[in-house]
Amino acid sequence: MHTLLVLGGIMMFLAVALGAFGAHALKDKLTPDRMKNYQTGIQYQIAHGLGLLLLGTVQGDTVNTSQITVSGWLLTAGIVLFSGSLYVLSLTGIRKLGAITPLGGLCFLAGWVLFIVAVV
Repeated sequence: MHTLLVLGGIMMFLAVALGAFGAHALKDKLTPDRMKNYQTGIQYQIAHGLGLLLLGTVQGDTVNTSQITVSGWLLTAGIVLFSGSLYVLSLTGIRKLGAITPLGGLCFLAGWVLFIVAVV
């Protein structure tokens, strides 16, 4: 099975669904700052969902397939931690959740560095 392609597709589906939910159901319920946080979560989910699709596409073409796989799992963890924490922060207003967001950013960075190492 092409796990990274499936994960990428799931993340893209969820990004579209969550984006539509935010644009329609949350538009009048969130403050502008909370909506901005929510939209940032959507943007990063879309970017890294596309990244997962890229990784799944090149996975079989590289010598370091296992590094590509780990890179994909790091991007997935980044989406869950970064975007997920922004969604929860936006919906609940619990500011302490913002401490999780940088961990997701670190997962994104590590995933892309590992991707670079794998293809070089």
